Amino acid sequence: MTLKAKIANLLRYFLELSYNGKAYHGWQNQPNAISVQEVLEKALSTILKDTIDIVGAGRTDAGVHASLMYAHFDFDGQLNSKDLTYKLNSFLPKDIAIYDVFKVKADAHARFDALSRTYHYKVSTLKKVFDYDYTYQMHLPLDIEAMNTACKILFEYKNFQCFSKSNSDVKTYNCDIMEASWIQNDNELLFTIKANRFLRNMVRAIVGTMINIGLGKLESQDLHQIIESRNRGKAGFSVPAHGLYLVDIEYPENIRIE
Repeated sequence: MTLKAKIANLLRYFLELSYNGKAYHGWQNQPNAISVQEVLEKALSTILKDTIDIVGAGRTDAGVHASLMYAHFDFDGQLNSKDLTYKLNSFLPKDIAIYDVFKVKADAHARFDALSRTYHYKVSTLKKVFDYDYTYQMHLPLDIEAMNTACKILFEYKNFQCFSKSNSDVKTYNCDIMEASWIQNDNELLFTIKANRFLRNMVRAIVGTMINIGLGKLESQDLHQIIESRNRGKAGFSVPAHGLYLVDIEYPENIRIE
């Protein structure tokens, strides 16, 4: 079969997965560090006996976790979902899990077709030895009401350059934030944010700014000036990556082929 014919026969599949980001230098392949993408590509290439490249729904930073992530890849042939899922989970390390493999439309794209992404950030107000690597431990009292007031201000803006990592190679800093809120459950604070897209370091910078508001270092209304400045130096610190989780990604209902 010629290369042209092989490409024409390729079928596109989505992977539904999760991973513990502690051991990885983020999702995307890196020249001198291990990534989730690299481990998955090696596993798929070995099992399918072909060179498999995958495209993820996003590029989580080093240490960030994903309780739900999607990625797509192309393969010349029909795949048995249950069989491939079982083989991948047997082959992959314990910190990456595959939940499903399913066929999608030929032009479906894990990153560009995503309608929204939702992140959680976990803050522990009590020292917990077993959660140390998975929550940000903050033992000073925080004003949750002031932090939720600040959340509402986020909905008034589109440009969030002030929360973007410096020198990011992006065409636009505009994001449509659909949800942002803090809730407290006993000794854990949970920040939820949903948007159509996120900038590099954006969620961690927002959380750091919100914590400064909760500590009384900033007023809720100061967020207006911070966002309008479009200056990363005006916003708060970036909280550690280990408290951040990608928890949901939405796609059009008709993207999947049964």
